[in-house]
Amino acid sequence: MQNFDYMTPTRLVFGENVVEKLPEVMAAIGKRVLLTYGGGSIKKIGLYDRVKELLKDFEITELSGIQPNPKYNPSVLDGVRLCKENNIDVILAVGGGSVLDCSKAIAAGAKYDGDPWDLISYKVKAKAALPIVDILTLAATGSEYDCGGVISRTETNDKVGYLDPLLYPVCSFLDPRYTFTVSKKQTAAGCADAMNHIIEQYFCEDSTLLNDGFCEAGLKSLMVNAKACLENPEDYRARAEMMFACTLGCNGIYALGNSRSGWPCHGIEHALSAYYDITHGEGLAIITPRWMRHILSEHTLDRFVKYGINVFGIDASLPKQEIAEKAIDATYAFFESINIPMHLREVGIDDSRLDEMAHHIAVNEGLENAYAPLTEQDIKEILVASL
Repeated sequence: MQNFDYMTPTRLVFGENVVEKLPEVMAAIGKRVLLTYGGGSIKKIGLYDRVKELLKDFEITELSGIQPNPKYNPSVLDGVRLCKENNIDVILAVGGGSVLDCSKAIAAGAKYDGDPWDLISYKVKAKAALPIVDILTLAATGSEYDCGGVISRTETNDKVGYLDPLLYPVCSFLDPRYTFTVSKKQTAAGCADAMNHIIEQYFCEDSTLLNDGFCEAGLKSLMVNAKACLENPEDYRARAEMMFACTLGCNGIYALGNSRSGWPCHGIEHALSAYYDITHGEGLAIITPRWMRHILSEHTLDRFVKYGINVFGIDASLPKQEIAEKAIDATYAFFESINIPMHLREVGIDDSRLDEMAHHIAVNEGLENAYAPLTEQDIKEILVASL
């Protein structure tokens, strides 16, 4: 078991109507609020109006139009500018993980005098950040309970994961009812994203029985509840359990004491969505079974056997190689069963830039240090297999 130094300072307020506590939480932080959100979904479900009513005694500046795979330019830069111009005290992010990821970058940039990309690219360490509160409307990324985010810089095809302990939200409001209207496409993609967060932590060199069981239960919970949500979008119990499983996905709790995995599937997918702006969860679902098959070896075999038996209930009396292959097939089959496109060509990616992307990934993602080390050639082979 590996050493760790762990802290999660975020307050989670979970359940129906918990947003009513928003004024109390915000009042303790400040009166000048930057309200960040994406498209029109929060207005369609009435959440925008409810937030404005609850915060009627606060000074609110708005930043709307934050996109999936949030963009450094314009969203982060516009948010930083608005914070500085309006002397903002606190950021309130209302939406999914993209809105929250963008808000985290804004929070750090607002307290920095230089180019905010210096912080995102780790050229400079942030010394301060604005506090963040969020109201979540999509179960997927876990950004509501971690200190990181992913920002895309379109002009350089960079999609960078940015982590800093200063960026934990102060408080996250999680009302599963706000996910009732999430589309089937985004519900499925959110499940795939969260499952991959767990898979990335499960496949490592050194783990514990406790964490393996936690991960295995998380995966089974996501698969069962995602299907229930797709069958009945207003199944509160299923939406609630899926939301909580997603929330735990990236704050490290699934892997305390484990060795690092390198998160290779995320490293590969970041290039796909940076170059082609595809849905993150769909990209992960496409890549993951191909990565699994590529790394299956004598060294990784026992890990796949445990995964297959404990997550998918594969017969433990079968030969190990057969169990491992069935586990990979079952992973693919699940993603396919929730109608995720399972080939890159289905999401608009052909073979014209595979060499360029493989090189970009190899240079920038450090996958030579992953659980199963990947060279540029390995990455290319995974991409080709995913077409």
